[in-house]
Amino acid sequence: MLNISKETNLSSEEIRQKTRDYFGKKGLKLEMTDEETDCLSFTGGGGYVKATICPQEGKNRLDIITQEWEYDVKEFLSRL
Repeated sequence: MLNISKETNLSSEEIRQKTRDYFGKKGLKLEMTDEETDCLSFTGGGGYVKATICPQEGKNRLDIITQEWEYDVKEFLSRL
């Protein structure tokens, strides 16, 4: 299990779209199990990815908790 965060200057909507594209149908093809304003959840391959967007002063922080998708989460955050 991995719990990791990254700060970014991207808007919340940009983060949501990039997260959907990378982990969802356009990318790793995980099944989206939940999507709220600040939280997206995916399952597949025996694991899960839960991404939470946390607004901060002039930036956003993306918190991700994952199991079985650690490598892919690290790759995603390195490109964000």
